[in-house]
Amino acid sequence: MPVHVFPSHQHPTPMTQSDSSRINTLRAAVRYHQHRYYVLDDPEVSDAEFDALFQELQRLEAEHPELASPDSPTVRVGGLIAERFEKVRHPAPILSLANAFGPEDMHAWRERLRRLLPEEEQAKLAYVVEPKFDGLTVVLHYENGRFVLGSTRGDGEVGENITPNLRTVRVLPLTIPVTGQDEKSPAEAQRRREIPDPIPNPHSPFPTPPTRLVLRGEAYVTVDDFDAFNRGQEAQGERTYANPRNFAAGSLRLLDSSISARRPLRLWTYQVLILEGVENPPASQWESLAYLRTLGFPVCPEVRRFTDDQFDELVDYLARWHDLRGRLPYELDGMVVKVDLLSQQERLGFTGKDPRWAVAYKTGGEEATTKLLDIAVKVGRTGAVTPNAVLEPVAIGGVTVSAATLHNEDYIRDLDIRVGDTVLIKRAGDVIPKVLRPLPELRDGSEQPWQMPAVCPVCGQALVRPEGEAATYCVNNACPEQLVRKVEYFVGKGALDIVGFGSRQAELFVESGFIHDLADVFDLPWETISAMEGYGEKRVENLRAGIEAAKNRPAARLLTGLGIRFVGEVVAEIVMAAFPDLPALMAADVETLSAIEGIGPKIATSLVEFFSLEPNRALIDEFASLGVRMSGEAPTIAEGVAQPFAGLTFVITGTLPTMSRDEAKAYIEARGGKVTGSVSARTDFLLAGEKAGSKLEKAEKLGVAVWSEDEMRGRAGE
Repeated sequence: MPVHVFPSHQHPTPMTQSDSSRINTLRAAVRYHQHRYYVLDDPEVSDAEFDALFQELQRLEAEHPELASPDSPTVRVGGLIAERFEKVRHPAPILSLANAFGPEDMHAWRERLRRLLPEEEQAKLAYVVEPKFDGLTVVLHYENGRFVLGSTRGDGEVGENITPNLRTVRVLPLTIPVTGQDEKSPAEAQRRREIPDPIPNPHSPFPTPPTRLVLRGEAYVTVDDFDAFNRGQEAQGERTYANPRNFAAGSLRLLDSSISARRPLRLWTYQVLILEGVENPPASQWESLAYLRTLGFPVCPEVRRFTDDQFDELVDYLARWHDLRGRLPYELDGMVVKVDLLSQQERLGFTGKDPRWAVAYKTGGEEATTKLLDIAVKVGRTGAVTPNAVLEPVAIGGVTVSAATLHNEDYIRDLDIRVGDTVLIKRAGDVIPKVLRPLPELRDGSEQPWQMPAVCPVCGQALVRPEGEAATYCVNNACPEQLVRKVEYFVGKGALDIVGFGSRQAELFVESGFIHDLADVFDLPWETISAMEGYGEKRVENLRAGIEAAKNRPAARLLTGLGIRFVGEVVAEIVMAAFPDLPALMAADVETLSAIEGIGPKIATSLVEFFSLEPNRALIDEFASLGVRMSGEAPTIAEGVAQPFAGLTFVITGTLPTMSRDEAKAYIEARGGKVTGSVSARTDFLLAGEKAGSKLEKAEKLGVAVWSEDEMRGRAGE
């Protein structure tokens, strides 16, 4: 029986071909059949026939190592063992989403969108609803049709390089487009209909691959595969996993990719981040999903599109989703609703760390009952004293829960929650578990009412509850617990990211009197520390090196680490992009800060109030005296390159003739210029290519000069 390589109208090439040509034929055949099996769930050959093809390819590649290729389907068996994961900076922020929890939240979100769009744009509003997968977010890079890099989301700005492990995921195309798709097959035709017609897709069935494609996806494991794997592990006396999400994330972060290859990992793709080298790129999220599917990427069929006048139907669909998700073979923790038009997404922008054009609709989480053993209070870095439930451990969704939030004193009093109660708790996705209510019908009389303590449990300072606020505070700035939490945040990954400096060091150095304020992190008594137990020469050397490296982090990291209210990582990046250094920011007023795109009056007021206090200004001066960097990213200046753009601020928009945006940014910075993400009165020049959008309109309104790529090169002396 001949091996069926391609669909019936094609035939395998005879073995008279050269080995090189035969290897190429086999690679194409294996990719084709893997796509039909893993992505389309519509195989055309038996397992035995496929195995024969795969084994022949393995044999020929072993006989001819000079013909090895990194995108051969045989690399999916893994085998690379890494010492660690390298850091990868994303080409665009991988943002989180704001949450909505009911119809009122959804209608409020829609009204905000309409207020931010001009009247003529409001009529064009449409929305795409997608599942919110409960897996591991990954960022995938393709160059000239080949998979070259894959990373985790990390902190949204920087992730970890897990390329060898992602290569083992069989549904991930190593080359695009996936060739040999039979558009006429009933299974494929049905799949394409699952995204309702019409799909405004201008692309041919077999498009030329883009020169550059970066997209976002989610790695996951089905519930059945997860259960089967755990049963196998248990039978062999090996470790089992708590839930599919942890299993998927752990499988992709193994240093040995051959182990990843044996895990039943799958993938959905759902967002195009960068697309270059395409004549007619998708104009909407709906078209983007269709385009990804055309290239051969796995795209979830459970997506829907609604026009603005169908918004009530959209809300009804979301309300029914929790009841429907039980039929799916994978886990979700909600739905995502996105504005469809990409031009509107760009116009709407983002606020803080959340895009304005998308929202996560959270479905109801799993609930359980357990015993409330005690209520403990914790002092946070802002001085807020928060009550937390100490619970009898209980399993919810594969996770053992022994603590939950109780929000504040009023929440406990209003619900009459007592120590010793049987309580109902809820956990949804990664959200911190919370106590919903007590079950008074199960009381036996031993339960005790609870009151907020009168003094701080750490420093003994009398606690204060400001009028009109629900929170209670320890107002002692010298409270050791506050300082420990502040130091933990300051040295953490989202801020200064000091290697080797964790919560244990924060507690030890504060308790030992080495740290009295955040600047002391950079002025530790190293001789004393070297004499302490557990701090040998190598450990001290590594810690000192980590602290020295942190001095040269961009000023946005330092601003984040200060813990100013409403100022997290993304806000700090936006703010510092508008100022040359921290002293300039400290001199800004509320009006100036509020004019920055993405910074509202609340954030602006918080910044001004923080820097108006003399102790905080003195802290910045202390940082500067210790050599901590006060400015943003230092541009890379090529040796011998003139600096015609020194002191000038640029914004880039549209598709340039010969440069990607990253290349243009590097070109400008190497010649002394600065590149920011949004047009403002501080912008000197807008570098605009084809299909420039709202940034061009804003630049013209503000009178900002607009350059083409040729004009920029001419001004640079080329």
